[in-house]
Amino acid sequence: MTTMNEGTREKLMGVSVATLCSALYKRGLRNQTIQDVRPVRAKGRNMVGPAFTLRYIPAREDRNPMSVFRDPKHPQRVAIETCPEGCVLVMDSRKDPRAASAGDILITRLMMRGGAGVVTDGGFRDSMVIGELDIPAYHNRPSSPTNLTLHEAIELNGPIGCGDVAVFPGDVLVGDDDSVIVIPAAIADEIADEAVEMTAYEDFVVERVKQGHTITGLYPATDETNLTLFAEWRAQQKR
Repeated sequence: MTTMNEGTREKLMGVSVATLCSALYKRGLRNQTIQDVRPVRAKGRNMVGPAFTLRYIPAREDRNPMSVFRDPKHPQRVAIETCPEGCVLVMDSRKDPRAASAGDILITRLMMRGGAGVVTDGGFRDSMVIGELDIPAYHNRPSSPTNLTLHEAIELNGPIGCGDVAVFPGDVLVGDDDSVIVIPAAIADEIADEAVEMTAYEDFVVERVKQGHTITGLYPATDETNLTLFAEWRAQQKR
């Protein structure tokens, strides 16, 4: 699966990773936030798209000279050239940022081909340049050495682990200015619907708290009066 419901995509563009964490936790999914991965640069908007995956293994010197990049079938190059429009390229770099998963030229090409974003649990070289690009990008930290020094790109679009989270092709990735979460494809639509509802109530709560109201009975809504007030607020806000 490399496509998604565009209505779901739009809904997920307007909710936070924190809210999605809570929605998934209600379904017993506790470990969906990719660990030790952060935006190269905050974009002020969400990254949303189905996962297209690339897996690295430890490099071995006899297999990874610089000349391998001349091969048009090199998995890293193929990933950049075949990641479908609207998808997020997710890389399993073994949680090792000492060598780069990619650099600015490849990420620029991914952006020009319509990629929705890129995530690695390793590092990027040329990260300051990548941060200036329009495409959302997430990594562990900057890294200058080529991936060949430590990593070999070995498998395209299979199940991977990224930052201690299982990612299957087609799972929906959502990233905000804090972090990235993985939503199983089969429940993405219902999670998006619930997160929109949760976000509306959370916005109401923030407004009430700023007005000086206590969170007791408000967050969570254990006092029915607050639900009545929320319904009135929602009608006024047309949400």
